[in-house]
Amino acid sequence: MAKQHVSETPATQLLRAHKVLFTEHPYEYLEHGGAQHSAEVLGLDPFTVVKTLVMQDQDAKPLLVLMHGNRKVSTKNLARQIGAKSVEACAPEVANRHSGYLVGGTSPFGTKKRMPVYIEETILALPRIAINGGRRGFLVGIDPQVCVQLLGAKPVQCGLPL
Repeated sequence: MAKQHVSETPATQLLRAHKVLFTEHPYEYLEHGGAQHSAEVLGLDPFTVVKTLVMQDQDAKPLLVLMHGNRKVSTKNLARQIGAKSVEACAPEVANRHSGYLVGGTSPFGTKKRMPVYIEETILALPRIAINGGRRGFLVGIDPQVCVQLLGAKPVQCGLPL
């Protein structure tokens, strides 16, 4: 199979600007397929595919949560750990506005607005992760420490089984 080239996105531009080594993993996007679908078609463990979730606190201040593809966020645990009264997922159109990406193609890199980033602690123990590269149907493979180095991602413990 010929290697498919994916055009630049704000995420890949940021990664290249910081000389981050990454691999490109394009795949056939499936509406509402999520991280489970991308993991399946790319032959990856869903635990190593990291989804980028745009959420907001009680004051509608946006934040990003990086979570394993086969886990969901305990908003109660997250809120408690970050000192918020409550946290909830943003509506898709609000998430698109905050990130500058379409839901399903949200990367934590190169977002339109700077937002605090929280990462499920166990992701940082993985040798490599696949995370959205800024377009639907496109993941990049990186060292998870890049999320801390470039985004200032703070570790949290809020993952629950799907």
